[in-house]
Parts: sequence; structure tokens; C-alpha cells
Amino acid sequence: MYDFLSKKTTTYAVLYKYCVILQAKHRTTMAQHNDFGKEGELQAQQFLRDRGYIIRDCNWRFGHAELDIVTEKDGLLVVVEVKSRSTEHFEHPKDAVTPTKIRRIVAATHEYILQHDIDADVRFDVVSVIPVGGTYRIEHIEDAFLPPVN
Repeated sequence: MYDFLSKKTTTYAVLYKYCVILQAKHRTTMAQHNDFGKEGELQAQQFLRDRGYIIRDCNWRFGHAELDIVTEKDGLLVVVEVKSRSTEHFEHPKDAVTPTKIRRIVAATHEYILQHDIDADVRFDVVSVIPVGGTYRIEHIEDAFLPPVN
């Protein structure tokens, strides 16, 4: 006679073990991803400082939105979205700034301006950071996007 209960229990045990392995692998991958993103933001900050930008804030949060870097230069408030990628074979980092992301950045920028009582024109830039050998290729795209018209 076939023992359905033991077969079912064995199948669940195998699936559970597989899920635990995948979750552990995902945690490691996410930790590495987060470290890579943090390093990209640090590289972008230094890149901007070297070009005369004054860093006001980093990782400023408002609701579900985050402003990666808020800077000043030449009387402008410059909000910088940092996109780090291990390669650009699939998608260039600047192409990862979606319309939804743009709306969130603009809403957060509006709140930032209100909270800090800023009276300056605003520019939205994207800095892409891609590792090449032992260094980074950094591309700064000024006026990368405009606030959407409602």
C-alpha cells in the first residue's frame, strides 16, 4: 500500500529546505546589492564635490520617496538620482529612472523645498556609476528630466 502521508511530508520537507536555501541566497545577494548601491552613492558624492557642488543632504526621505543627493551649485538646487549598475549590458542606469520614480523625486523635492524654505531654481540630474576594472566610470547627466506637468 502506498503511504501518501510520508510521501507528502517528504515533498514538503524538500520544498521547505529549497526555500530556506533560496532565502539565504537572496539575503546575501540583497546585502551585496545594497553595499554596491551605497558605494555608488559615495562615488557620486565625491565626483560632485570634485566639481564644486556643495552637498546639502544624502538619502533624504519623504514618505516612500528618497532623494539620493541634494546639492547646490551656482545658485541652483540640484537633486541627483544615483544609478549604480554592475554592467550596462542590459540597461543603462539613467534608463532606470521611470516616470513613477520621477514623480516621487519631484514630490519629495517639493517637500524638501518647503521644509528648508529654499528659494532657488531646481535642476534634476542623474549620475550613473558603473565599475570598470578597479575604478568607476561616472557619467553626470545634467537636466536629466523635467517635472511632469499635471
